[in-house]
Amino acid sequence: MGAEKAKPDVFQAVADPTRREMLKMLGGKEMSIASISSYFPISRTAVAKHLRILSEAGLVSERKSGRETLFTLQPEPLTELQKWLQFFELYWENKLSALKRFVEEEND
Repeated sequence: MGAEKAKPDVFQAVADPTRREMLKMLGGKEMSIASISSYFPISRTAVAKHLRILSEAGLVSERKSGRETLFTLQPEPLTELQKWLQFFELYWENKLSALKRFVEEEND
């Protein structure tokens, strides 16, 4: 028996800069593969592969409209990413506060 390939999770899906850009493009509107492809220097086949990964991670939905498939952002899975990043905000805020204190002390 062959091993099943694991579906990409949200973190894997957003790890690629092309897929992150696609997610931004799909925010608030539906787009076809053809229209998405026009923004990237890659083939339509490569765009379709990226969209498949985003779809498997639950980040985009697709629907048929005639001969085209239209894709739309599904932001709900991004809450997992947001929760993970929130943990680190405390560290960023502490560093920014320390930098602010340092700059203010230098100016005095």
